[in-house]
Amino acid sequence: MMEYNTKQKRLPLPEYGRSVQKMVDHALTIEDRDERQRCAETIVRIMGSMFPNSRNLPDYERKLWDHLAIMSDFGLDIDYPFEVIKAEEFHVAPQRVPYQNGEIRNRHYGRIVEEMIAHACRLEPGEERECLIELIAIQMKKNYLAWNKDGVEDKKIFDDLREYTKGAIDIADGEIRLGGNQNNAQRNNMRRNNNNGKKIFKRKF
Repeated sequence: MMEYNTKQKRLPLPEYGRSVQKMVDHALTIEDRDERQRCAETIVRIMGSMFPNSRNLPDYERKLWDHLAIMSDFGLDIDYPFEVIKAEEFHVAPQRVPYQNGEIRNRHYGRIVEEMIAHACRLEPGEERECLIELIAIQMKKNYLAWNKDGVEDKKIFDDLREYTKGAIDIADGEIRLGGNQNNAQRNNMRRNNNNGKKIFKRKF
């Protein structure tokens, strides 16, 4: 009867496959130490032959023996040629990723846009500030259109930017053209008009 891998023991290092794992499991059952040592060395040679392109990497052999220790769940009693990784080092829990607290005022714009707006407000008036504000407005429109594909007028973006900054950034309507103003209905109308304006030529034989 076929045994599915999903029903078998989870492989600690799947890249070596289940056959190599079975070799390691067998080595754990060998009582004679010398024979167990020879078996382990054979397994490491087989593991190395599976990835010949990695032989020039630093500490290549040490990594193979580390992997053997991991695959044996650190229970293989042999003379390792290197000081291999310890169980407590391998099972260290990953550090918790710090998440920023605080609500996002408009989720469709995102936190990065809010941080960019705050940075722009701190800049001194000048070309750098003006360029950054224009880039922010363009990004706000892109984010808005990704959230609402029916379209958005530039004035809405400028109003939101003014509200974000309590008037510190005030762009007059038409002062900057953000592009991509057409909503779906406008684009469909343009396509329909273009199609109606096309002339159809019939070949005469």
